[in-house]
Amino acid sequence: MRYSELSGKEIVCIDEGIRLGVVDHTDLIINLRTGEVDSIVIPYGNRWFRPRLIVIPWKGVKKIGRDLIIVDLTTAQDYSEVMRKLEDKPRWNKPPFIG
Repeated sequence: MRYSELSGKEIVCIDEGIRLGVVDHTDLIINLRTGEVDSIVIPYGNRWFRPRLIVIPWKGVKKIGRDLIIVDLTTAQDYSEVMRKLEDKPRWNKPPFIG
């Protein structure tokens, strides 16, 4: 699925039926090796103050319709935890350069 196909769709929680945002106002974490979407980063919480960022893995996306993306919030993780895990992973599995 292309980003242009996801763009403009509302993200809705399957359990509570609440609107979480629109794909245009969210970020995607993309696996650069495969080109697949790994997760969706959504600002969640009070809009007047700084909202908390949550990360919903792609397995948490339950249904993509014409206008909506239905997600399961029970799969959500805190953004800072996910970024910390990504920073700890080695970025490239290249052998060391021997000159």
